[in-house]
Amino acid sequence: MMPTAIVIGAGLAGCEAAYALANRAVDVTLYEMKPERFSPAHKSEHFAELVCSNSLRSDSLDNAVGLLKEEMRRLGSLIMECADATRVPAGGALAVDRGEFSAMVTERIRTHKNIAVVNHEVFEIPKDTPCVIATGPLTDGRLYDSIKQLSGGVSLHFYDAAAPIVTADSVDMSKAFRSSRYGRGEDYVNCPMDRERYFRFIRELTTAETASLSHFETPRVFEGCMPVEVMAKRGDLTLAYGPMKPVGLTDPHTGKRPFAVVQLRMDNKHGTLYNMVGFQTNLKFGEQRRVFGLIPGLESAEYVRYGVMHRNSYIDAPNVLTPYYSVKGNPHLYFAGQITGVEGYVESASSGLTAGINLARTLLGKGCIDFGRQTAIGALAHYVSEYSGSDFQPMNATFSIIEPIPDAPKNKRERYGLTSKRALSLIDRIIENGV
Repeated sequence: MMPTAIVIGAGLAGCEAAYALANRAVDVTLYEMKPERFSPAHKSEHFAELVCSNSLRSDSLDNAVGLLKEEMRRLGSLIMECADATRVPAGGALAVDRGEFSAMVTERIRTHKNIAVVNHEVFEIPKDTPCVIATGPLTDGRLYDSIKQLSGGVSLHFYDAAAPIVTADSVDMSKAFRSSRYGRGEDYVNCPMDRERYFRFIRELTTAETASLSHFETPRVFEGCMPVEVMAKRGDLTLAYGPMKPVGLTDPHTGKRPFAVVQLRMDNKHGTLYNMVGFQTNLKFGEQRRVFGLIPGLESAEYVRYGVMHRNSYIDAPNVLTPYYSVKGNPHLYFAGQITGVEGYVESASSGLTAGINLARTLLGKGCIDFGRQTAIGALAHYVSEYSGSDFQPMNATFSIIEPIPDAPKNKRERYGLTSKRALSLIDRIIENGV
């Protein structure tokens, strides 16, 4: 008789966990509250909905998230398989057609012989059934209260934001131009600004009216998804050296490098939708139209989605979780996704993959796998479960949390290359021993 498990939540982490369990001969019941109820950030009935960007970030092995993706590919990740199959041009990044991506993940989950999907909200932690809780950072209500008790009543949170999406045919290409940085293709649409227009834009952006949020008087904003208006208030040139940096770009209309540039990245395979790169925002919708209308090429932009901001909650993982993402003292209860304190699409999926693999091994009488601090997937798990500081906050995949190589080269690219080579060798060795 097959062992059974429950997965709660069909986001990136939940789908990854359910798929990993099911592929290891575990009978999985996946609970998803959509379409019975939607969170404030979700709109689609499909699983693994990408709420913020459609980019899974760099695909290069000299970038930690690129290494994490390659580790996951080798470990049989559903999310990576579907992302690779639905990718859209994005230079050195892995971006996907978000609709096709979610539809493919949904189809793979719903048709798996070992997964039964139940569209119903869960209100408390199951007591007697092995379980992965992957309900995401917008978990609320009775289930949130149940989870909070595991953290000794501690409630941690930060604020996250999404960027607007515009229609491609509403962009004025007589002012914008297609190009990737340093002539690496034409994957991006670029809206160039001269110095005068840039500083006018900054003045309007920093004084524009934002949407009100409850409990937002002293916000904790995650650096990786900082609203563009908050970033701009750090200094007039912050955006020019950040998401609006013009390096590697030449405006064909002038033959010169712009003072600043707003980049638009393809959001679907057909190229009919583009999102504003780095322009997460909490401005009121009318203010987004007004202020972003100052950007050359976007004066008459048609918005299919405005930028939004929402509060994300996560557990006190260092006091609750092991490096396997299981709850300390309860080897049959796991957490996965942003609720654990990992941040980012790929990181969330990686925690689901780790949780699914290890819960399956536990149920099959095998030992859990510690991927270790020398791999990206393992270093992330160790970071959130073993953080020893006084202010635990969400963490992206970064080389700074991976165990360094002794006497490594000072050249960053060489050092990161060797770190990735070592990590992938370790992953291959783990796979050879049976995952």
